Amino acid sequence: MTKPSTNAAAKANAKVRRAAGGSTAAGGGAKAKGVPKVGFVSLGCPKALVDSERIITKLRSEGYEIAANYDGADVVVVNTCGFLDSAKQESLDAIGEAMAGNGRVIVTGCFGVEEGRIREAHPGVLAVTGPHQYEQVVDAVHDAVPPLHDPYVDLVPPEGLHLTPRHYAYLKISEGCNNRCSFCIIPALRGDLVSRPANHVMTEAEKLVKAGVKELLVISQDTSAYGLDIKYAESPWKGVPLKARFLDLSRALGDLGAWVRMHYVYPYPHVDDVIPLMAEGKILPYLDIPFQHASARVLKAMRRPASQEKTAERIRRWRDVCPDLAIRSTFIVGFPGETEDDFNQLLDWLGDARINRAGCFKYEAVEGAVANGLEGAVPEEVKEERWHRFMARQKEISASLLAEKVGRVIDVLIDEVDEDGALGRSKWDAPEIDGSVFLNGETGVMPGDIVQAKVIEADDYDLWAERCS
Repeated sequence: MTKPSTNAAAKANAKVRRAAGGSTAAGGGAKAKGVPKVGFVSLGCPKALVDSERIITKLRSEGYEIAANYDGADVVVVNTCGFLDSAKQESLDAIGEAMAGNGRVIVTGCFGVEEGRIREAHPGVLAVTGPHQYEQVVDAVHDAVPPLHDPYVDLVPPEGLHLTPRHYAYLKISEGCNNRCSFCIIPALRGDLVSRPANHVMTEAEKLVKAGVKELLVISQDTSAYGLDIKYAESPWKGVPLKARFLDLSRALGDLGAWVRMHYVYPYPHVDDVIPLMAEGKILPYLDIPFQHASARVLKAMRRPASQEKTAERIRRWRDVCPDLAIRSTFIVGFPGETEDDFNQLLDWLGDARINRAGCFKYEAVEGAVANGLEGAVPEEVKEERWHRFMARQKEISASLLAEKVGRVIDVLIDEVDEDGALGRSKWDAPEIDGSVFLNGETGVMPGDIVQAKVIEADDYDLWAERCS
């Protein structure tokens, strides 16, 4: 389904393009029902033709057929020309024809650099990419009509290969970070925030859930900043636009039917909007927030938000909305300039905020970190002593909070089973870093099962429960 351009540079190649288009479509033949089909309209010069060939080759290698007409296509790709004004108009006409004949259109090619003009004329197009952006075009096709997985041919499962157990998986939504904390060199290593399009995240998440994943652990360097760099751009998901925004993504992930656990969330104001989703059971009542300290003076030196008093009040409001909310955090003791008073403020704040799970690190000078140049280095023996005091205080808080769970019936996601029983986790426990739920003698379950159990005992960090009959 190729269409030659009328500009002079393209006319000499019109016959070649028609032959290529005809042979490709004919070569596809009649395949099994359900095989995804892509229509292709290729305009412009031979360089654009090669681009089209590369895209078609990639799609055919993934099992797509090339449709010979609009009616037989699940989506249509229009490779445009933008060399002359007349070519641009012809491209717009071709896009319009594809929209009228099919309605699901992806635009690429030289004219794609004028996305605003294209969307003004045809606001319903699914995606617009520029020249040579083969991967983006293929990704857009995947979003519109995912490739079929053939277990007899494909060497990699549709959800990809993972190093985690089959029943849980990490879902990365962005790279990099815009923050400039004085103790951290992540931005120097990974650059500024780069968010994935929302529909790419959702496509991966859906594949994971379909493959048997029961828990999605959402990660990034700054999860609640998701989408800021791309101005919360919309992308099509299940026939409707989905914004690349923390709240919108949380809501969409909550519709997949798996546990959704949020990690590395900075307490920006809009995080408040996600708490009701936890109260409704859409996503897990769990926030991993790296507070790092509580002293305003230390936080300022760290280049972190210095309003922990207000944060403690926000946590109380969050728990008013969602009483089951668990908060995990990390803290640094012995940061340059930290005084005994600063450290005592941290201990007091822990008790006030009632942090459920906390990790504590003794400050280490990381090569390249700004904090290395700060005055007031804390002696190693003081760091050690403060670390032990922190952990003792947090142990008390954890034990108190877990004791409140005794007698409750909770959901438990099973991680391991042996001859002695099963080991699982509650909604308040992330794998490998938080506590466990022990079901002694329970051997009739499998990893990945979610069972109900009554909590019968608690210690400082773990629970013991009996499965409900």
